[in-house]
Amino acid sequence: MSRFVETMVATANAGGRQRGMVTGEPKEPVRRTWAEVHERARRIAGGLSGGGLAPGSAVAVLAAAPELIAPTVQGTWLAGGSVTMLHQPTQRTDLAQWANDTIRVLEMIGSELVLLGEPFDQLAPVLTEHDIRYRSIEELLGSEPLAEPVGVGEDDLALLQLTSGSTAEPKAVRITHGNLYSNMKAMVDRAELDPAVDVMVSWLPTFHDMGMVGFLTLPMTFGVDLVKITPVEFLSGPLVWPELISRYRGTVTAAPNFAYAIVGRRLARVDDDAYDLSPLRIALNGAEPIDPTAVRTFTDAGARFGMPAECVFPAYGLAEATLAVSFAPLFTGLTVDVVEAAPLEAENRAVPVPEGDPRRGTDDVRGFAVLGPTLDGLEAEIVDEHGRVRGNREVGEIRLRGEAVSPGYLTVNGPAPTQDADGWFATGDLGYLIDGQIVICGRSKDVIILGGRNVYPTDIERAAASVEGVRAGNAVAVRIDAGTRRERFAVVLESKLAGDADAERELSRQVAARVRDAVDARPYAVVVLPPGSLPKTPSGKVQRAATGERFKQQIDASA
Repeated sequence: MSRFVETMVATANAGGRQRGMVTGEPKEPVRRTWAEVHERARRIAGGLSGGGLAPGSAVAVLAAAPELIAPTVQGTWLAGGSVTMLHQPTQRTDLAQWANDTIRVLEMIGSELVLLGEPFDQLAPVLTEHDIRYRSIEELLGSEPLAEPVGVGEDDLALLQLTSGSTAEPKAVRITHGNLYSNMKAMVDRAELDPAVDVMVSWLPTFHDMGMVGFLTLPMTFGVDLVKITPVEFLSGPLVWPELISRYRGTVTAAPNFAYAIVGRRLARVDDDAYDLSPLRIALNGAEPIDPTAVRTFTDAGARFGMPAECVFPAYGLAEATLAVSFAPLFTGLTVDVVEAAPLEAENRAVPVPEGDPRRGTDDVRGFAVLGPTLDGLEAEIVDEHGRVRGNREVGEIRLRGEAVSPGYLTVNGPAPTQDADGWFATGDLGYLIDGQIVICGRSKDVIILGGRNVYPTDIERAAASVEGVRAGNAVAVRIDAGTRRERFAVVLESKLAGDADAERELSRQVAARVRDAVDARPYAVVVLPPGSLPKTPSGKVQRAATGERFKQQIDASA
């Protein structure tokens, strides 16, 4: 039995009888202990094994309700299978296209079985029509329990994490039992999680690694109390998040930067005694670039409810490292490294600007969140385009090596490695180290090269978002003519002013001027869209490449 499964079973048989998960908030809350979740998982495992599931088989899961997902994924692991959380269709999804994409995913991961739970059980006729075999999770819960877990090793697959993006070109990260245990144990240790005290609160989707690994599998494995709702419930009323933290005295939560910006603005408009956020000690900020302005909005608003500013917990992670790569030191809050813009863009050097320097707060500097040292079992280095190791505060590509790094991908063209001969994984992220602490500047594929300068899209996007009328977190810098001498960029943004021609023109003018001041370059075009138009990943991150493709005609028309 792997360390991961062994720990999960031991938790269910010990502390799992006191601690567990609350689901169904805010309408019909239900609490089950981890021992009760485990008993339901044993039934699902019994149904899978009795139905002929062979050890090592890939099992796809399509469900939204956390109370179904938790025993289903645990039951799959008890039965010796690996889990793949399928991309979930929405009301706007073309179901025929979704079914075709799902078939490609199932073929890629070698799965012949989908476990179906509400609200997606209504898709059963669609699966039948396309000859996709499925079993109802509710039906499996009526099975005889599996007596003992099926034996698995550390190198056996536990999770096939689909990467963000279109399922038309699917790719899955292979996460082994050893990867999963190593990364979760390192997170528990670095965050100093105490199952007897801590309460985790999350709305993150389980088809994303942060929601699946960090805020479902980890508390289920190590016996930490969890309050889990769906992303739909959060997006329908973002203040449900602080409400649940207050009601359950939550101590640990997490979200991408955009969510803190949204909640910070909403908190500023409610009464002083609406919530008690004083127990919150970790508010992990990850999965997208951290905007200090958004963090400040959140901490300033949260202070009225007793929330300590130092609970902000910057982090760096990616699916290829199972989940977490680095955590900032506990109880320090957000630290921003302010550096000179010119050497950063022209020489790939992060030259610090000292406190009190008059250049701070001007367009001559850039600021990046300090994301802390790597977790135990991982190491990082920075290399240039020739693979040479860079020094302290020298910008290059981040490479990772260690126990939590995935051995490879599954793609439509077959398996592909993640690591080189020495075990290093090239992340595609550009950044630098400050005495071992990681700082991220951006993605190498997104950097815009203008006159020999490396301009990071986040600088453009933050400048655009500073203009009144632009929706926070909904401005995208899009590369045009990438890799040529004529490389340019456009700004695509969301605004409630969309549709008013005069207001759009004025907003575009202001955005172009603000961007020009910030990065000394004018956008080729500014496109104004209504709210909800930009393509995003399941975790809420805006997709730059997809934005450029989808709105190419509007960009050209606006130039």
